[in-house]
Amino acid sequence: MRLPDVGAPGAGAAETFVGVLGGVGPLATVLFMERVVRLTDAARDQDHVDMGLQHATVPDRTAFVLGRSVDDPGPVLAADARRLAGAGAAFLVLPCNTAHAFAGAIAGATSIPLLSAVDVTVSAVLSSDAWTGCLSGSRPEAVGLLATEGTIESGVYVDAFSARGIKALVPDVVGQATVTSLIYDGVKAGRGSDLTALEGVVANLRLRGAGAIVLGCTELSVAAAATPPGLLPDVVLVDALDELARATVLRAGRRLRADGQHSPMRRRPPGP
Repeated sequence: MRLPDVGAPGAGAAETFVGVLGGVGPLATVLFMERVVRLTDAARDQDHVDMGLQHATVPDRTAFVLGRSVDDPGPVLAADARRLAGAGAAFLVLPCNTAHAFAGAIAGATSIPLLSAVDVTVSAVLSSDAWTGCLSGSRPEAVGLLATEGTIESGVYVDAFSARGIKALVPDVVGQATVTSLIYDGVKAGRGSDLTALEGVVANLRLRGAGAIVLGCTELSVAAAATPPGLLPDVVLVDALDELARATVLRAGRRLRADGQHSPMRRRPPGP
C-alpha cells in the first residue's frame, strides 16, 4: 500500500518519501530522523522530508556476523525494504553501520536504491572542504574507526577506505572492548553514555597515525550528542549518522540549512 498523496512539500519540490530501515538501534534511528529535520531548510511542516520505519526487533547484526547467533537479519531487512518500496519509498537509508553488511540482501529484495552511510562517510573524509582551508595539514593517510565488532569484521569500512587509498585503523583488543561496552552496555541499554570513556582509545589511534576518527556506529553518534563540548577538542571526528542525515536531505530534494552546509567535524584549534 502506498502512502496517501499529500501534495508537494515545498515550492516546486516533488514529494519524496524516504524509506528508513530503522530500529537498528531505536535511539539512533530517532536521532537520525531528528538530525534530518534539524538540517532541513524548512519554514513549515510541509517543507520537511517524509520518512519512516522503526523496526526494533530486527535480529542483532553483530551477533550474526560474528557467528554468535543463527538469527539472520538479512531476510528481515529485505522484507522491510519491500514494505517500504510498497509504501512508495523513492530511496532507502539504513541508520546502522553494521547492517550495511547486509546491503546485498536489501538490494536483492527491491530495486529501490540504498543511500549508503559508509559511502557518504568515506566521501566526507575525502572532501576537499574538510581539509583545504578548514583543517591544518593534508588529507589523512589513515583514519581511526570506532565501530561494533560486527562492522569491523564485515570489512565494510576497511574495504571502502582501502579502495580510496586510506588505511582504517581499529582499536586494539582492550580498546575495542571499551567501544563495545559503550555501545551495548551504555547506549543500547539506555544508560545515557557519552564519549568520555573513549578518550584513551582515541589517543591510541592518533598515536598510531589516525588523522581523523570515524564514528562508524550510530550508537556512538548518540553518545557524541551527549558529550561535553570540551572533550576531545583537538580531534577531527567524522560522524556517520551526521553524514547520512545530510546526504538524505539533499537526496530527497531539499536544501540544507545554512549552518548545516558542511560537516560538523571538530576542528583542530589554531596554533603551531
